[in-house]
Amino acid sequence: MPPMAFTGLVTKAGCMNKTVTVTVSRFVLHPRVGKRLEKTKKYLTHDEHNQLRQGDSVLIRNCPPISARKRFTLERVLRSPERERELAHQQTANQAADTPATPVAETQSRPEASL
Repeated sequence: MPPMAFTGLVTKAGCMNKTVTVTVSRFVLHPRVGKRLEKTKKYLTHDEHNQLRQGDSVLIRNCPPISARKRFTLERVLRSPERERELAHQQTANQAADTPATPVAETQSRPEASL
């Protein structure tokens, strides 16, 4: 089998140990009408460190069979929205921890007028 590399989206992660489902989409032209059609195919992909999450954009490459249906391995993570969100939350938390809290102004009481 010639070397193949696909870019796809992780659609199922966390259900199987060291395995994720990656959906690869491609566009083809209808032979008679000429309309663009989207064809999708799902591949079981080996994820050695269980690092992928649903919604990640990844590059997968074919490899020798790992199991009955698993013939692709993770090459690299292209984009991970959930990790980007976590990093943004950490950065805002760090910035909040670095800036000193402004003290609340003490309420000044007026001297009561004695009658």
